[in-house]
Amino acid sequence: MDFATLIGLVGAIVLIASAVILGVSPAVFINPASLLIVVGGSLLVVLAKFSFAQFFSAFRVAARAFKFKLPETRASIDELIEVAQIARKEGVLGLEDREISSPFLAQGIQMLTDGQNAATIKELLDKERLMTLEHNRSGAKVFTALADVAPAMGMIGTLIGLVQMLSNMEDPKSIGPAMAVALLTTLYGAMIATMIATPIADKLSLRMTEEARLQSLYTDALVAIQEGTNPRIIEQMLSSYLPPGERGKQAGTEMNPG
Repeated sequence: MDFATLIGLVGAIVLIASAVILGVSPAVFINPASLLIVVGGSLLVVLAKFSFAQFFSAFRVAARAFKFKLPETRASIDELIEVAQIARKEGVLGLEDREISSPFLAQGIQMLTDGQNAATIKELLDKERLMTLEHNRSGAKVFTALADVAPAMGMIGTLIGLVQMLSNMEDPKSIGPAMAVALLTTLYGAMIATMIATPIADKLSLRMTEEARLQSLYTDALVAIQEGTNPRIIEQMLSSYLPPGERGKQAGTEMNPG
């Protein structure tokens, strides 16, 4: 679970809700016509920009921003060095029953045990990495589009409310509801864009970069293992994925010089 995403989104919603409750009656902030224009209109416009598969897939991908957390780079390197040691001591068949933390890494180890050469492993894993990257990028694009569309739909609702108000100036009772539509659609559009769509799009973009980087780490290590590279050399090679301040730290596993 990625608590940063959850705390940020829920915290922002709670703060806005508290401000509403502490002010006038919360009921004045609920307007079905405004919700219909902004929420329904925004979703339909975004759907028009993408296919059904891309649109609905984006919401499944967004769930990963809440419940999925990638392993730490240092921990991944330690795991890979341990895998390299086992492969060096027992051969790649010694990895068959080992529990692996990442499905991507497990897929690569399966290729090792199946006897695939280094070039084939790199080619197949690079394709898998690019497909994952494109899947995440598509989800981020949907929420970026939603962040762009929602304020515009809010402005459309504002204009509708103003037209209704100005066309019925002789009826004072109609001015209030029309002005409520005008103001609330702008509010709803800004809230959807700022508090929901943009944070999720940015988190998916960040997750996309982090996951691609981690998969590249796995690929480099597996190719080196297949080529019989010494685990110490593999660790030195993989240390380039660490932040500069962590590169001098010793890995948590015992290193075998042979």
